[in-house]
Amino acid sequence: MKFKAEIDVMPHAALLDPQGKAVTGSMGNIGLSAIQNVRIGKHISLEVEAENEASAREMVDTACKKLLANLIMESYTFEVKAY
Repeated sequence: MKFKAEIDVMPHAALLDPQGKAVTGSMGNIGLSAIQNVRIGKHISLEVEAENEASAREMVDTACKKLLANLIMESYTFEVKAY
């Protein structure tokens, strides 16, 4: 079966996010000073060939832990759906 995974990787809340801080600071320059505490992460979409959803989830989790996210500085969440 084919599955599609949607993964979000974000910096840990306790860590400084320089890109997010820069964007937050720029919001006032474009008249959007009500927007605060911007955090910048990454979104990853991928396809998985697996026997079942549990197996697909396990593969995606392994990919996140070993390659897609730096667990020292980032956390991740994901959804897996058959298609």
